[in-house]
Amino acid sequence: DSRIELAEPVFFDSLDSLFTHSQKIGYTSGMRLMQATCKVFTEYCNKSSHTVHKERGFKMTYETDIPRMVGLSGSSAIVVAAFRSLLKFHNLTIADLGISKTEFPQVILNIEKVELGISAGLQDRVIQTYGGVVHMDFSPTANTSSPYTPLDAALLPDLYLAYDMHAGGDSGVVHNTVRARWEQAEPELLQGMAELGSYADQAAQCVQEKRCADLATLMERNFAMRLKLYGEAVVGAKNLQMVRLAGELGMAAKFTGSGGALVCLRKDGQGFYSEEEENARREEFHQHG
Repeated sequence: DSRIELAEPVFFDSLDSLFTHSQKIGYTSGMRLMQATCKVFTEYCNKSSHTVHKERGFKMTYETDIPRMVGLSGSSAIVVAAFRSLLKFHNLTIADLGISKTEFPQVILNIEKVELGISAGLQDRVIQTYGGVVHMDFSPTANTSSPYTPLDAALLPDLYLAYDMHAGGDSGVVHNTVRARWEQAEPELLQGMAELGSYADQAAQCVQEKRCADLATLMERNFAMRLKLYGEAVVGAKNLQMVRLAGELGMAAKFTGSGGALVCLRKDGQGFYSEEEENARREEFHQHG
């Protein structure tokens, strides 16, 4: 069979579940992500010196356990998984297609940004293609041949993940406003972004030296700077409430992405709370959800 079939779940438990899905996610979905990935993959195959049997048919479906639209990189995860599936199916590597490891995140970004017009950045695509923990240098003086430095994941402190499905939104909306200000070279934004970059440099040192309390301080500074640059209206009341609640519970917190999900670390730099303490804090989050 030489047909190619792209499919995704279209089953709903009830009209109410369909309504909630449509209200939260809209009428676009993973189908366009897979289709755009297949199109770009074919373009690279056409330019490759390797023989690729593109007439072979296949069926591509997806399922994900990543919460949608809370800044946890759900859409780019589908693109990366689809691209890797195509590589495996055709017995190819990215090198066979003339793509280096450093270039691969940009290829993934372009599928969303160029093909589909989704505003996004490289960070999510870097970590999804590299895996583990990576320090990323996007400064003008960065080594363009190797701007990404893997770190030992075993050095990470104990971290918590908290998210609110009702607090997230379309990351493209957030990125669009910042992109326009960046292109206008708004001084406050340029200075703030440079400051955020310095926090990443310091955070990498903290991880390597296991200075967890200092890392927690940097996380708080990161969110404070984001709030200053974006403003409360863009950050959102629910997100602000989540971060402030984390602070009241003794944890530093920052966004994992565009909003809706937080990565949290005890301010004192210690490890996980006891089970009893965790349950108490979890209940606090639920009560304020």
